[in-house]
Amino acid sequence: MPQAVVFDLDYTLAVPTRDRATILEEAAAAADAPSLSREAYLEAHRRNLTRETREPIFADLLDDHDADAEVDPATLATAYRETIADALEPLPGVEELLASLRESYHVGLLTNGPIVAQRDKLETLGWEEAFDAALVTGELEAGKPDPRAFEAIASELDVEPAEAVYVGDEVDADVRGATNAGMAVVQVLLEDGPEPDPRAVAHVSQHDIATELPAVLERLE
Repeated sequence: MPQAVVFDLDYTLAVPTRDRATILEEAAAAADAPSLSREAYLEAHRRNLTRETREPIFADLLDDHDADAEVDPATLATAYRETIADALEPLPGVEELLASLRESYHVGLLTNGPIVAQRDKLETLGWEEAFDAALVTGELEAGKPDPRAFEAIASELDVEPAEAVYVGDEVDADVRGATNAGMAVVQVLLEDGPEPDPRAVAHVSQHDIATELPAVLERLE
């Protein structure tokens, strides 16, 4: 019987109102930086999961970019954080879902990314107290899919990994990572995302997570 439910943040509980490629372009323009690709950003992000800020991510990107003008990575990181904050919103019903689940489970959050960036999202959403424990991988020794990240949130919730269900959308970071750490996984399916992964014990649609997840958890009990 599950004792805890742990969530991913981005695209599992909250989404931007504009696509991330557009947000990246807007931030680059605000910081007088060259155009940067979303794919390159994601690669740099994966190399910098245990950082305090996004500054090293943008330093990597700018080093790889043939830019004529000097651009401060810290300025670009700030512009990107502020642009995301302006666009971020919770998925329908998830705030009520989190409150309801806390009546029966320990509820946690484990999100990949730099400390300042991810903590700012929680503040923007007003979710600083929405979880029994919330960890950002920038605070940890390793990010998802490393088992140490999942073991850390299980420890914060005072449960064993096998007693926790992890809910997330990414196949590698969430489904593979949590499964390898010993957690059952509920995969969140995006309209344009990957196909259902057989390692997940269940699948829920992104926009219906608040209505579909409680029934899934009941079945797991």
